[in-house]
Amino acid sequence: MRYLFLICFFCMMSVSASSQEFKYHTVKKGETVYSISKDYNISEDDIYKYNPDAKNGIDESSKLVIPLAKKDKGMPAKIGSPSLDPIEFKEHTVKKKENLFRLSQQYNVEVDDIKRYNKHLYSKELQKGETIRIPVFRKLDRVVAKPNNTSKEEIRQEFDKNEVREHVVLPKETKFGIARKYGLTVKELEALNPTVDVLQPGIMLRVGTNVSPDPVVLLDKNFKFYEVKPQETLFGLAQRFHVTQDSILALNPIVEKEGLEWGMVLKVPNPEEQDPEDWLEPTLSSEAEELQGKKLNLKDSLSNFSPKNLVFMLPYSLDNVAVDSIGTPDYDNAVLDDRVLRISLDFYSGAKLAIEDAKELGISTQAKIYDTKRNASEVANIINTNNFSNVDAVIGPLLQSTTEAVAQRLRNRNIPVFTPLSDKEMRGGNNLFIARPTQQEMSNTMLEYLQKFGEGKNIIIVADAKSFEIKNKLNQIFPAARTVNAVDGYVSEESLKNALLPAAQNWVILESSSVGVISSTVSASNRLLREELDITLFTTNKNDSYDNESISNEDLGKLYFHYPSVDKEYNIEVSEDFIRKYEEEFGVTPNQYAVRGYDLTMDVLLRLGASEDIYASFNDFNGFTEYNENKFLYEPQPGGGFRNKAVYILQINPDLTLQIADDSQSNIFREFKD
Repeated sequence: MRYLFLICFFCMMSVSASSQEFKYHTVKKGETVYSISKDYNISEDDIYKYNPDAKNGIDESSKLVIPLAKKDKGMPAKIGSPSLDPIEFKEHTVKKKENLFRLSQQYNVEVDDIKRYNKHLYSKELQKGETIRIPVFRKLDRVVAKPNNTSKEEIRQEFDKNEVREHVVLPKETKFGIARKYGLTVKELEALNPTVDVLQPGIMLRVGTNVSPDPVVLLDKNFKFYEVKPQETLFGLAQRFHVTQDSILALNPIVEKEGLEWGMVLKVPNPEEQDPEDWLEPTLSSEAEELQGKKLNLKDSLSNFSPKNLVFMLPYSLDNVAVDSIGTPDYDNAVLDDRVLRISLDFYSGAKLAIEDAKELGISTQAKIYDTKRNASEVANIINTNNFSNVDAVIGPLLQSTTEAVAQRLRNRNIPVFTPLSDKEMRGGNNLFIARPTQQEMSNTMLEYLQKFGEGKNIIIVADAKSFEIKNKLNQIFPAARTVNAVDGYVSEESLKNALLPAAQNWVILESSSVGVISSTVSASNRLLREELDITLFTTNKNDSYDNESISNEDLGKLYFHYPSVDKEYNIEVSEDFIRKYEEEFGVTPNQYAVRGYDLTMDVLLRLGASEDIYASFNDFNGFTEYNENKFLYEPQPGGGFRNKAVYILQINPDLTLQIADDSQSNIFREFKD
């Protein structure tokens, strides 16, 4: 069904952490910090943490920010789950073909909201004729901030008609804080004071008369000011700042009173100062991840909301698929027999979803799709007969010859070309972005990892004759390493045991593409585990031989096998929204090519939304970006163009789960293994 939808379209042209909630408390006569802490079941230190001035005493009618005590600490908070209680319920009788997604769209609620009040839907499907309860929330938590296109001159004229007052800038005050105090947006404040660029204490500003009782200066580093961007929702803000919607409302009563508006200045928790245990989504804070720099979240830096123009050039070869066969067995066989066509369809299905999600962030996109027909001459024809003057980026083609042809022909126009799947060296120019790291880059990243965390370990290098280059590099890094050589394509248990130490952490680095060498090493290592030896297995190249049926993942998991990878396994909780949307639209779980299409396209769109263009984004932001399964860290290539150098170091666990490896605390690592 997914392929039918996409073919017709072209022919017609997934954390366990509790969230922190806050509320304002107006001090009553006779109240003390101690009595207030008891009322809210928190400590006095909790109050002082968010209200440092309270140490000097509290006055009647003053306001305190209260961190509410966490409930059900054993249960993780659901990402993005609203805490607002329903104001009423509607009863809905399920009709034929209705599903939870359609009902969520019809009633403007989340699927999880429906499940929460119909518990049986966690384990059962909707049944035709059954009656379920639909929660009705305050309209506020579904409000979308709309762009305000009023010019600064029009703003000044509007304020000139009304009464204004003057404000003397105090030390440490910011435009955000002053705008918040007088109920203005930063744009409105700047329009009223066009000659003021940088704030200095003592400067007189023109402001509105709607004065908020909130303080202008944030003395508590646990909070910061944030300006609402176009199309943002209260739900999205709660998710971004890792709190509930009630917390946003408690910190900003004006939102509940007037609704969410673009440009509104909100007081929000400062993620950089929050306790990581209070965050709702994982952060890559491990030393292993920091080997490749800082993680960027471009969603927090969106500023360029002009419409984006993307071109997808993919090798469909639709001329080989008869249009009148769509929906027939001949059509199904044609798609299933053509691997490149299947990959192209899957890739664009993910890209299409990324475009839809980016729109919710305020980034609208015009996308054009061209069939390269796997032919360089067809690429030339597409570029010569279509207007590429306003194109922000080209994604594709997938194949080397057509990719080189596109990049070379668009080089003089400086249009970025992203090739998503190939890791080959390509000719093209400075406009070519190869989104997949080479095997050499993956090996080098693994070597850096081993060098960083291998100190103090008993290093054993197991290699065959063909792997002499990587063996020499390992010997340079670990001069004291012990070596076990394969003999006649086999590694004996005795030779491996002689290299192991009983009271040490033994790191076995296996370098071979021989099934026999790999299989015998893995089997011998597993048998030696029974003698209570501490063994962890590594490789710089997890090649196809590891997929042989003689090498079981169970055995690799017992050894906590570490290896470099282009992508990781998506976390169902973190990627829940993406997976749900994909399954609703296409009826299947996204495969690696669909996820790749989503991640790459989202990265391109966010870069365009955070900077003037793709090239400027690399000057504006230093670090790597990460999405469902993929991360991106583009660096210039010696021959021109850019290549993604971002690599994961993964480990297989005994329960066969995959995780990003981090041996930064390897001295206590085995305590968690046992």
